[in-house]
This record gives sequence, C-alpha cells and structure tokens, in this order.
Amino acid sequence: MKFIFADSIDMVDPGYDFAADRNAPGRKPYWDDLYPHEIMQPIPYDGVLVSRGIVGDHRFKGKYSSSQSMRFARVGARVFLRLDAPQNAHKLLFGDCGAFSYARLETPPYTPDEMINFYQDGQFTHGMSVDHVIFEFNTSVKGHKGGSSESRSRFDITQENARLFLKASQRLGKGFTPIGVAQGWSPDSMASASRQLELMGYSYIALGGMVPLNSSSIHSCLQSVRSAISPNTRIHLLGFAKADQIHEFAQYGIESFDTTSPLIRAFKDDRCNYYVLRQDGTLDYYTAIRIPQALENPRLLRAVKTGRLKQEELSRLETNALRSVRAYDRGTASLEDAIDAVVQYNIVFATDESGIASSDDKVSTITRQVRRTLSDKPWNHCSCEICQESSVEVAIFRTSNRNKRRGFHNLGVFYKHVQRVLEAHNRETYADLSRYSCATEFAT
Repeated sequence: MKFIFADSIDMVDPGYDFAADRNAPGRKPYWDDLYPHEIMQPIPYDGVLVSRGIVGDHRFKGKYSSSQSMRFARVGARVFLRLDAPQNAHKLLFGDCGAFSYARLETPPYTPDEMINFYQDGQFTHGMSVDHVIFEFNTSVKGHKGGSSESRSRFDITQENARLFLKASQRLGKGFTPIGVAQGWSPDSMASASRQLELMGYSYIALGGMVPLNSSSIHSCLQSVRSAISPNTRIHLLGFAKADQIHEFAQYGIESFDTTSPLIRAFKDDRCNYYVLRQDGTLDYYTAIRIPQALENPRLLRAVKTGRLKQEELSRLETNALRSVRAYDRGTASLEDAIDAVVQYNIVFATDESGIASSDDKVSTITRQVRRTLSDKPWNHCSCEICQESSVEVAIFRTSNRNKRRGFHNLGVFYKHVQRVLEAHNRETYADLSRYSCATEFAT
C-alpha cells in the first residue's frame, strides 16, 4: 500500500527567520525553497502526484506560475520536483487531470490524447485517464439503477475516455502505467465501472469521487468493487480524505492512495494540527498554539479600523504570547505564565465581530488545548528534522513557513503509520494463511 503525496508546490524557506518572521534575504521562491523530500529522511511518501489542474494552463489557472509550467514541460516532473537523485529513482510519479478544477463544466476540457502528451512531457511513471466527477452517491440503490441523467452522462464520458486513453497510452511504452478512473453514483455502479475498465485491459484502477464520502460509504464502495474485479487488479484511491483511517481499509488490498490530508490538517483543522504516533501504533494529535500575526490578520485589522481594538494592545498581547512560549520552551518561564499569555491573546480571536466576549466554554476549551500541547512538549520527543531544527516553532500556528513545516512533520509521522498498518496487515494475512495450511494438512 503506497502513499502518494499530492503536491501543489508545498515548499518552505530553509532560511526563514522565526524571530523576525521573515524570509531569508535575497530568497528566490522555488529555487531556494525546499520540498518535504529535500528535508525529511527517509522521504515521507512513496511517490508524488501532480495534477494537471495544479500545473494549470490557458484554460485553468493552477498554482504554477507560467515560467514554472514551461519548465515543468521542458524538464519533466522528476527534475522539476527535484526527485532526480539516483537514490530517489524508485519514487513513483503519478499524474491526473485535476477533475475537480473543471467539475462544473459539461464535459472535461482535456482529451485523452492531450493528457497522454502531458504525461509524456512530464515523464510520469503512472497516469490517470480523463474522468468527470460524479458528486451524487447513494448506497441504497442496487445494480445499475439510480443516478441522475447528469451522473449517467458523466459515467459514460469517463468510461469512453478511459477506452481512448488506454489505446493512446501504448505509445508511451512499458515504462508508463495507465490507470483507468472509475466514477459512479453508488457502490454497484462503481463496481460496474471498475469491471468494465478491467475488461478494457486495465490492471490498475483508480476510484474517483472519494473526497466527500464518509467511511461507511467508502467501505460499501470498496466491498462492491473488490467483489467485481480480479484480486490481481490493483486499486488506487484518488484524493483519499480519510487518510487517518487507512488502517480500516487495508483489508481491500489497496495498492496505493493519494492525499494531502496530513499536510492540510496542520493549518486547516480546528484541533488536530500536530501528529504523533503512539507506541500502540495509533495516531494522536495536538492542537497548534495559535499566535497569528496581529497586524496581518484580516479579522483583527477590521477590528482596529472600526476602533474596537487598539493596535498597540494587540501588538503587546502578540509579543507577550510569543515571548512567554519561547521562554517556557527554554525553561525560563512557567507553564502557567505561557498558557495565560497565549489564552489572553486568543480571547481576542474568540470575540465575535460585534465585540461580544467569547463564552466561558470556549475559553475553557482554548485553555485545555494550549495546556496539553505546552505541557507535553511533543516536539521534544520527535526525532524528525523539522522538530529538531524548529523546536517549539513547529507547534505555533503562525505564517506559512511554520504551518507547512508542521505539515512536513505530519507527513513523516503519517508515513510511519502507513508502514505499521501495512506490516500489521501482512502479519495477520500470514497468520491466516498459516492457520489455513495447518487445518488443511490436519484434515488430510
């Protein structure tokens, strides 16, 4: 089960000055910044997925600049991502069309031939066929029933594109693995799509539309799909948002999945921002210590402009929170002083736009979360390069360079978790086979 990291130019400045909150002098974005695999050892994923929607073009503006897009096409994904060192030759390069970027269109803007050209220019090892996202999903319908006219149209478009894509992919040779994407509005329609892809000649199938589904729906989908296709046909989960629950899905023989969840949760989750792996193999989480920049936060700036807050007071609270947390980490301030400084600053954020103070429950929650993170000091118990270099800064919710570093740390922890899940699954499978062999031998 391979973890493929879905990249979107997620990099950090290695020379970032935490004390001054500024980039290194003369920094050149991309050229001086580093990817997770340039900082973390071992590399915290088995490969990288690059979406056509992220690279962008004249039809859709992606996250790449025009010069970056041109360089990507010129040198290929491996060189662009700086995964071209000999020791990284085994790392996989997946590509997809970025179906969510054009989900509102009636038909995909890319043809199978155009995507093959994209994969050829990028020198990808694996590439997805051109799919069209189906947002409808109903676990109660059986067979090929259900599905709106739009869903059925998207189903047919996806299947036809897969047929054309597989034929066109032959010109890329044996070094390229085509992956047929299945879309459906129910577990059975997903199974039908997967079976049809297998009959076309695909030995690797990607299940799309997983992002909005809950765990129960994903289980239903995988059960139906796996029962409809050969056990030798590989399955990839596209945009697997339930990555933290990957242990629940190992039973389906998943070959690979892609996600950005460990990185994104570092700064887009209200509570689970910093990952830790417990001795029992379970993932646990800490809440980051929120000390945002007072003079750059839109909400606080509005409050200052309306006269509800004074800029000088905000700066004082911010400075005191940072100073107290750092002093506590060095052992020159008490835990209670650090908690109090952070909570006092956070109360400003917990106050609504009308100026009404936050409830006691909300303040209590903030205090409890800050206390747990500061008292446990999880960064002191982590050997990853990020925590060793950044110390408490990695746990402070403030600026992209801190938040993405925390995301890099999360990738490292998550990758270890995936390896443990896979090892545990293999042990259980081996034990089951051993018991079956013994029982068979005894019976004979």
